[in-house]
Amino acid sequence: MNNRWNLRGQTALVTGASKGIGAAVAEELLSFGATVLAVARHAPELDAQVAKWQAQGFDAHGLTADVSRPDDRQALLHEVSRRWSKLHILVNNVGTNIRKSTDVYSAEDYRHVMETNLESTFGMCQASYPLLKLAGGGSIVNISSVAGLLHLRTGAVYGMTKAAIIQLTRNLAVEWAPDQVRVNCIAPWYIRTPLVAGVLGNEDYLREVLARTPMQRIGEPEEVGAAVAFLCLPAASYITGQCLSVDGGFSVNGF
Repeated sequence: MNNRWNLRGQTALVTGASKGIGAAVAEELLSFGATVLAVARHAPELDAQVAKWQAQGFDAHGLTADVSRPDDRQALLHEVSRRWSKLHILVNNVGTNIRKSTDVYSAEDYRHVMETNLESTFGMCQASYPLLKLAGGGSIVNISSVAGLLHLRTGAVYGMTKAAIIQLTRNLAVEWAPDQVRVNCIAPWYIRTPLVAGVLGNEDYLREVLARTPMQRIGEPEEVGAAVAFLCLPAASYITGQCLSVDGGFSVNGF
């Protein structure tokens, strides 16, 4: 295989990797030959995923951690350093939402969404930077959302965090380019994951979503995983600071 289109010899860390987009990203990176450390909060789900990948012959590893917590981030990166000494790929996928209107958002709601979505991404980028720099060509991919580009019904706080992730991506791409660390992000629209199963179960709402989506369907986690993997490949070595929408045409759909 052309070396521009494989990840053999590279180590990747993927957060929120026990299900949904995170699991799809981890599996895609594994399929390109990467060694993947999958991270999630819930050990049983994570262990089951890692065992499945190992049974398929992939070099997969799992570590339980809550990356919204600084102590967990520090312990996680210490373990990466101990095992591999450097890191080639970081995918910040962890995210959550509390769907409420702004006027009833509590301080605890706000703290939880900000810590899970934004602080975890910033903290993981910051903590991983020395290991990515040592790799001599590291790649970070942050999972944002079209909610960071447009107003959606997902709520103000969720949109704030996703917009901030896009701007963080741009800033770090420029700041770390001299160290050959590329930083990009993905902005998905509705993807078939457990996080959105509830709202998409409402048939009226689903019809509205599909009516605004030119491709007239919900995206699949594997379609996000493929986009992430491309941005991590050597073939994408001149791409940095970009936000790629994986949205079936939603974000460019006018009337």
